[in-house]
Amino acid sequence: MGFQKVTRVKSKLRLALAGPSGAGKTLSALYLAYGITGDWSKIALIDTEHGRAKFYADRSDLGTGAFLYQEMCAPYSPEKYKQMVAEGAAAVGTDGVVIIDSFSHAWDNEGGVLDIKSYIAKQANRNDYTAWNEAGQIQNNLVNAILSANCHTIITLRTKMAYALEENERGKKVPVKLGLAPVQRENVEYEFDIVLNIGTNHQAMVSKDTTFLDGWTGIITQELGTQIRDWLDNGMEPEKCADCGMTILPAGGKTTAEIAAGTEKTYGKKLCWSCACIARKQRKDGADAGTS
Repeated sequence: MGFQKVTRVKSKLRLALAGPSGAGKTLSALYLAYGITGDWSKIALIDTEHGRAKFYADRSDLGTGAFLYQEMCAPYSPEKYKQMVAEGAAAVGTDGVVIIDSFSHAWDNEGGVLDIKSYIAKQANRNDYTAWNEAGQIQNNLVNAILSANCHTIITLRTKMAYALEENERGKKVPVKLGLAPVQRENVEYEFDIVLNIGTNHQAMVSKDTTFLDGWTGIITQELGTQIRDWLDNGMEPEKCADCGMTILPAGGKTTAEIAAGTEKTYGKKLCWSCACIARKQRKDGADAGTS
């Protein structure tokens, strides 16, 4: 067919949430999913965490509803993941969301890709090196099955601290923290449109983005999911800060619309939360200087 002119089309979300235990990955995934669907019955969650996601269903204190749910028990085989993703996609429909919580089990838990690789390596005329050809293909097929699901998909990834040996000023090799590394195959994040890293303080930051999030950091909310959906569905560009040019996103308990309207009324221009704080301080400092 050759090259053809390309235009923006309605797209499905492919998002990864990475963080340590207690960071809030499951609840964040549910908030994003509800922001996208506006309907708890269009969210299907695959739970590998021994039923913990059930704790978040129908919680008035958290603002959650009754989502679709299926627990996955060991072995955490790629085939089982693919089957449950397909079942979840069929249950929620094309505008629904399948959440895989978590995708780390498919890598290093019982029946996962590392187990499969070890089994292959023990066969006659095979070794650890040659086993990776087959195990790697199984991993690739699993990721492609998730990415090709006819619905939005969100995966969660456990993280662990990564270290490297570096030479200090005395010439001695010492361990240095490199940051949190997802428990999955190296570079798996490259396959997703958005990757959000969540800390134990529940603050998230963007490490990869193909949408409008720029260098956003903050608490994940349902409104963030709605903004992502509007961008994917209609190409709707969100409000931008007049000072820094960053996307105006929810902060300080305020919605995007409230922040944009409030700052325009107060300062005569739409500002993000950070720039609004700066403007507020500058105005206060100016007032204090005028009275001194």
